[in-house]
Amino acid sequence: MTKKKNKSAIQRRLIPTYIFLIIVSFISVFPFYWMISAATNTSFDVANGRIIPGTHALENFQNLISGSNLWGAMGNSILYAIVQTLLAIFVCSLAGYGFELYHDKKKDTVFTILLLAMMIPQVATMIPLFKMISSMGLLNTVWAFIMPSISTPFLIMMFRQNSRNFPIDVMEAARIDGLSEFMIFIRMYMPMMKATYAAAGVITFMNAWNAYLWPKVTMTDPNAQTMPMLIANLSSGYTTDYGMLMMGVLFCSVPTMIVFFVLQKQFAEGITGAVK
Repeated sequence: MTKKKNKSAIQRRLIPTYIFLIIVSFISVFPFYWMISAATNTSFDVANGRIIPGTHALENFQNLISGSNLWGAMGNSILYAIVQTLLAIFVCSLAGYGFELYHDKKKDTVFTILLLAMMIPQVATMIPLFKMISSMGLLNTVWAFIMPSISTPFLIMMFRQNSRNFPIDVMEAARIDGLSEFMIFIRMYMPMMKATYAAAGVITFMNAWNAYLWPKVTMTDPNAQTMPMLIANLSSGYTTDYGMLMMGVLFCSVPTMIVFFVLQKQFAEGITGAVK
């Protein structure tokens, strides 16, 4: 009887917590719901604040296809984001691996300078980067998009921190078996750090997919535009079709949601530094 009373008392004390969590969850989910609802309504209904789903989804989709190069921009964004993600996580993991497992005072000094680079805003380096890309004739190419982000201080720091959990005994055993240092990285380090790779992949993919300012500067060809650029173009002009605009935003949001939901478990493990 006493246990039941204690259990009931605990449940009553948790009621305010549950109410708070429900409210916070609703606030978090509502913008996503409103985006889907707006994509199914007319521009007039969206402007008037209608939050109930409508029946104009197909019409908005047809207007989006006819008024913009949706599939071209989607293909460009997928290509750019995948290439940047693969190259960035490979280069940054190799750098983090070297900084942590082969570190000395000189490497620590270089790493400190690298971390200081995180404090430099992107706009401060945009003009020099643009001149470099332009002089190499890489404008409107995938390389113009990915080159400034192949190596980032944040990802290098992330891999270096998580590399501290990598067992040194595994490296020594691999060396005894005759593996080269690079093959130790490929065959031993990468499989054991897959959670960190997943977390870095999610972060890099989302940053690449949502990038706007740098592609806007380097991708002047309409055939090279990305999804964020397409969305920005939909909202320009004298009048804006909000239903079509929200349909474009919905299409732009789907790939990042898929990537995150597929890798959410590994993402959480990678952020906490799990090694398997």
